[in-house]
Amino acid sequence: MATGDTGADGTTQEGDAEASPFSAFGEYLRGQRKSARLSLRQLADMARVSNPYLSQIERGLHQPSVKVLRSIADALNLSGESLMARAGGTSPGPEQPQNTPDTESAILADPALTDHERQILVSIYREFAAKNTPDA
Repeated sequence: MATGDTGADGTTQEGDAEASPFSAFGEYLRGQRKSARLSLRQLADMARVSNPYLSQIERGLHQPSVKVLRSIADALNLSGESLMARAGGTSPGPEQPQNTPDTESAILADPALTDHERQILVSIYREFAAKNTPDA
């Protein structure tokens, strides 16, 4: 099988993910899906995207739109802004405090925490930040 070919099981062989600028995000997304104990098909159904498209995102072949990122974030119970920052997408909107992506990114990048602990801390952080954010 040539480098970059897709195997019968739907996984890619070495090559295509390394060449893609989106491969790091795809690996992160796959890790989040696995830590949530969801199959590719389950997450695709929850996020309302096709199974092949989600697989291509995880393999770094496509950069998802903001709408798809938000849908995936909701399905994984993650911050849409933090997922977009991971994907190299947008900066926080006016409704989100400027330091939120940095704070969430720091939590998500902390090697001393498990994926589950990271998700819990980000959820708690979001709840406190939302509670303490003045109405616009």
